[in-house]
Amino acid sequence: MIPKIIIKLTFLMALLGFLQMQGQQKAYNGNPDTSFETARNLAFNQQRKQAQDTLLHILTKYPDYHDIRLFLGTTYSWDGDYKKARKVFASILEKDLQHKDTWIAAIKNESWSDSYYEALEMANKALKIFPNDLEIVLLKATALTNTNNAVEARNTVKTYIAQNPDDKKSKEFLSDLNSTLRTNDIGLRAAVDLYSKTFDPMQYYTLSYAKQTKYGSIIGKYNFNRRFNENGSQIEFDLYPKIAKGLYAYVNVGFANTFLFPDLRYGGELYKSLPHSLEVSAGFRTLKYSATTTIYTGSIGWYTGNSFWSLRPNFTPGDGGTSTSAALNYRKYRSNAENYLSFLFSMGVSPEANQFIFDANDAAIINLKTQRFNAGYFFTTDKNKEAWGAQFDIAHQEIAFDPGNYFWIYSLTVSWNLKFK
Repeated sequence: MIPKIIIKLTFLMALLGFLQMQGQQKAYNGNPDTSFETARNLAFNQQRKQAQDTLLHILTKYPDYHDIRLFLGTTYSWDGDYKKARKVFASILEKDLQHKDTWIAAIKNESWSDSYYEALEMANKALKIFPNDLEIVLLKATALTNTNNAVEARNTVKTYIAQNPDDKKSKEFLSDLNSTLRTNDIGLRAAVDLYSKTFDPMQYYTLSYAKQTKYGSIIGKYNFNRRFNENGSQIEFDLYPKIAKGLYAYVNVGFANTFLFPDLRYGGELYKSLPHSLEVSAGFRTLKYSATTTIYTGSIGWYTGNSFWSLRPNFTPGDGGTSTSAALNYRKYRSNAENYLSFLFSMGVSPEANQFIFDANDAAIINLKTQRFNAGYFFTTDKNKEAWGAQFDIAHQEIAFDPGNYFWIYSLTVSWNLKFK
C-alpha cells in the first residue's frame, strides 16, 4: 500500500503545477500598442528578458501583429541567440513577404552570426521583392565583401549609383569600400611530403599572382617541384570568368618540359548556383605526358550558415578500366571567406594531384586504393591585407609499381598571400 501522506503530497504538487500553468496562460487583455511601447523601453534599458516576456504575452492574443514579432526577433538577435531570431523572422515572412523591415532584420541577423552566404542569398531574394532598395543593396554588398567578392560588391553599388546619382549614402559606402578593396594578390606556397618507406622527401613550391576584375579572376602560377632527386618547373594559368548571374567557369592551362609535370595540361569546369544555397559543377582535366589522360570531374556544394560542404568525384578512363576517386570537404567559416577551418577526406587518387608516380601511365592504369585526411587552418591579419594558411595531410597510399603494398605519406603545407590595390 502506498502511504496516504505520499498520495496527498503527489496530489498537492499536481494541483500547484496546474494552478501555476493556469497563471502562466492567463489571457492578455491590455492595449497592445501601450504594452509594445513598455516592452521597447524595457529592451532599451537592458531589461531584455522582461521585454521578451511582455512581447510574447501580447502575441498570445495578437499573433499577426508583425511589428511586435519583428521586435521580439530583433531582441533575440541582439542577445546573440541567432537561431531563435531566425525562426521568428521566418514565421513572419511565411505570412507576409512584403514586410520589408523583417527582410532587413533577417539579413542582418545572418551577417551578425557570420553566416554571410545565407545573408547574401536572403538579400538576393529580398531584392526580387524590393528592387533597387538602398538598404538591401548595401546589405548585399556587405555580404559580397564578406564572401570575398569585393569586386562584385563594388559593381553592385555602382549599378545603384548609376540609377540614383544623387544618393549620398551609397556614394559614401562606395568610397569606404574602395579604400579597403584590394584586387591584386601575390602568393607563396610551400609543401613537403615525407614517406614511411625509403623514398626521399618531396618538395613543392608555388609563386602566384592573381588579379580580380569585373569579368572574373585571373591567376598566373610558377610551380617548382623537387622529386626523385630531380628539379622541374611548370607555368600555369587559371581563369574564373563570369558568364551570367549564378554561372561562372574555371579554365586552366599549364606548360612544362620535365617528367615531374605533364608537358601540357588543360581543363575547364562550369559552376552553377542553385536554390537553397546549393552549387553544382561539371568539367574535365587533361594531362599530356607520353600518353594523354583525361579526368572527368564535378562537384556538389552546399552553404549552410557559415559552413560549406563539398563532394567531388573523379573518373579516369583507361585501358584497364575506369579509375575513380572522391573527396568530401568541409569548411567552417569565421569572419569572412578567407578565415576558416577545413577538413577533407578522400579515397582513391586523382592523376591530377601531386603523388608518388614513377611512370606517367601509372595513375591511369591502376585504381590506387588510397585513403587521405587533410586538416587546414586559414586566417588573415589586420584589415585582411595578408592571408596565411597551414595544412597537415596524412595518406595511406598503394604503391603504383607494387599493387597491394602501401606506404604512409605525411604532408605539411604553408601559404602566404599579400593583397594590394
